[in-house]
Amino acid sequence: MELGLYTFADMQPDKVSGKAVNAHKRMQQLLEEIQLADQLGLDVFAVGEHHRPDYAISAPAVVLGAAAALTKNIKLSSAVTVLSSDDPVRVFQNFATVDLLSSGRAEIMVGRGSFIESFPLFGYDLNQYDELFAEKLELLLKVNQNEITSWKGKHRSSIMNLGVYPRPIQQALPIWQAVGGTPQSAIRAGSLGLPMALAIIGGYPDKFVPFINLYRDTANKAGHGDLPLGINSHVYVAETSQQAGDEFYPAYSVMMNRIGRERGWGHLRRMDFDAMRSPTGSLVVGSVDEVVDKILYEHSLFNNTRFLAQMSVGLMPHDKILKSIELFGTKVAPAVRKATAVSKTEKKEVSS
Repeated sequence: MELGLYTFADMQPDKVSGKAVNAHKRMQQLLEEIQLADQLGLDVFAVGEHHRPDYAISAPAVVLGAAAALTKNIKLSSAVTVLSSDDPVRVFQNFATVDLLSSGRAEIMVGRGSFIESFPLFGYDLNQYDELFAEKLELLLKVNQNEITSWKGKHRSSIMNLGVYPRPIQQALPIWQAVGGTPQSAIRAGSLGLPMALAIIGGYPDKFVPFINLYRDTANKAGHGDLPLGINSHVYVAETSQQAGDEFYPAYSVMMNRIGRERGWGHLRRMDFDAMRSPTGSLVVGSVDEVVDKILYEHSLFNNTRFLAQMSVGLMPHDKILKSIELFGTKVAPAVRKATAVSKTEKKEVSS
């Protein structure tokens, strides 16, 4: 199973025009996190697109281009690219450029986005939220597979026998679909044969088993067979369980309650947070052993091929995030890889 990290680069808004001091500092910290993940042998680092003052990344491909020059082996992905409010040809060109800079390590994770700021910012109608995504995904997949493209759509001008350049060094860019749990998303990803990344940031993971089954059933009926599956979760690792909870809760609760006020969620209390950390809850926060057990528990539910950890949630101190990444890379990842490799071998022996 691939193991990696993803982030939105949470930060304290500067609130001063022309003085992006906090954003500058956060970007330098982000590059340090990516370098560390690469040095530790993690498989993937992904950065998410947002257009809000509390997140530093609005242009994932630019950040990943900088990361390409600082890393050697780690795959570089978006998490996500908000395709509904972007141009698919330009998305392809940007990530093909990252692929060239990184010698073939670029990926795209597309989604409709969990925030809506990009729609009015770029002049798109929010009422066409899903229609825009479906059409633009069709075009992105087409230019990824064909150097010369002809295509007609409703929301973008047609392309008639035109080349899209540069081409990636990979035969085609890996394109994942990021989803939040709506059945239509699982059906779309399965029908198109796209690897799917499911974000589990609340509730209980076992409730998503029917959703994953729907995805796999749809893919099989469409003739795509077994497809890669990723699980994305909020993660924090410390030396002890108590330390992990005490260090992560303050920043996590502020972030969740801020967004909760926008969306009408209930107030997150420490008791709610601790309940989410239970062995079957959604939060992967604890000691090394607890984090390993939770990742393996989710693997037993989903048989996922990838797990991505979002650690820099809210205004977590940078030194603590680096320590958590270190524990994840040096202790959690080896244990999970060993356990999942054994599980895979046992399954092969049983089937034979």
